[in-house]
Amino acid sequence: MNWEQLLSTKRLGLEHYHRADSRSRTEFQRDYDRIIFSSSFRRLQNKTQVFPLPGRIFVHNRLTHSLEVASVGRSLGNEVALKLKHKSDHLISDITGIVAAACLVHDLGNPPFGHSGEKVISAFFSEHSDAGFRKEFTPAQWNDLTNFEGNANAFRLLTHQYEGKRDGGFVMTYATLASTVKYPYHSSINPGEKYGFFQSEKVIFDRIAAELGLELMDAEKGIYARHPLVYLVEAADDICYQIMDIEDAHKLDILSTEKTFELFLNFFDDKEQDRLRKTAAKVGDENEQVSYLRASVIGKLVGACSDIFINHESEILRGTFSGTLIKNLNGAVGEAYKACSKVAVKQIYNSPEVVEIEIAGYKVLNTLMEVFVEAVRQPDKFYSKQLLSRIPKQYQVKGVPPYEMMQGVIDFVSGMTDVYALDLYRKITGISIPGVDLNY
Repeated sequence: MNWEQLLSTKRLGLEHYHRADSRSRTEFQRDYDRIIFSSSFRRLQNKTQVFPLPGRIFVHNRLTHSLEVASVGRSLGNEVALKLKHKSDHLISDITGIVAAACLVHDLGNPPFGHSGEKVISAFFSEHSDAGFRKEFTPAQWNDLTNFEGNANAFRLLTHQYEGKRDGGFVMTYATLASTVKYPYHSSINPGEKYGFFQSEKVIFDRIAAELGLELMDAEKGIYARHPLVYLVEAADDICYQIMDIEDAHKLDILSTEKTFELFLNFFDDKEQDRLRKTAAKVGDENEQVSYLRASVIGKLVGACSDIFINHESEILRGTFSGTLIKNLNGAVGEAYKACSKVAVKQIYNSPEVVEIEIAGYKVLNTLMEVFVEAVRQPDKFYSKQLLSRIPKQYQVKGVPPYEMMQGVIDFVSGMTDVYALDLYRKITGISIPGVDLNY
């Protein structure tokens, strides 16, 4: 793989259109702006990241997380671009724009209620479907449904032509689209594991991969090498969710100030720790002290990950690099990151606040999947007609093959915000009736 080809500005759906050079924005900055102004991106403000949506304390949601990942991704891209500048032409500077844009959309396909939402959609098909229903799909299509993947759903959202919408979806550049795909193969490669695109978008990804010259690692199975910038997008996400979750846990009193300090200071040597402690002590607010240390840790990780990328650039371009940038961290930094991961799993991701939102989310999403799948399969029933009127026309659920029909329902449900999903659940179950005050 080579950088010139990998940084193509060709756009999906506008392959034969060539824009005159613009001094105001690069093509990749245009990608970034299209995402920022999209309704799909705005909806992330009402989707759970890890902890329940804001109550007395404001913690991260999908929107703030995505913006922070884009910020860290821009820093990573800039570090790498500066170090590669002597090796290529001006297009290297576009690495920063591509990584930032790809970071913005990395969670775009996630359903409501955090990662548990993905499990609910998968479980619905694997646990609630009879053998006759399963026979309506090919094995590959069934793998898509029973192993719903937010990463693949994001690629679909960006590229699929929904009813009444333009060809090419968001009409993004090939380089940005490829940089969003962490797992460049379909669901049948490793059943039950993560993958990058559904069967419905396989042809689109193949086209993008061919244009960018992505290395075909296994032609028979259709496994590609990652676009090199995927490693930077992935590292930005790894850095943010791990470090920011620690900060959120401190704000929610799940982790003590002492423990949080310990976790963050472990990234530094004794001399750096002494300097950081003295600087943090200049402010009295403990949350501000933690924020300062968090920022320092992110800076440390950005430098370490960009160095790993540069040191392994040749392997990355050949498609032979093993693991992620974060997993290749070594020394004190690597051990400190592992320590944060262990604490997160033990004390954060299994905390009552997180488990409770997963339990509630399962009930809400499972019910929505049940009623809407039944409605599209039995469209002539009175109740089905009422339900189908709630599905926007852009989601094709009528007069299409079963696989596309199920995808239409998933598109509708996965695109909901937590608040909308809960409101719709209450209405269709009769818990809440529009216009009726139950406190009367």
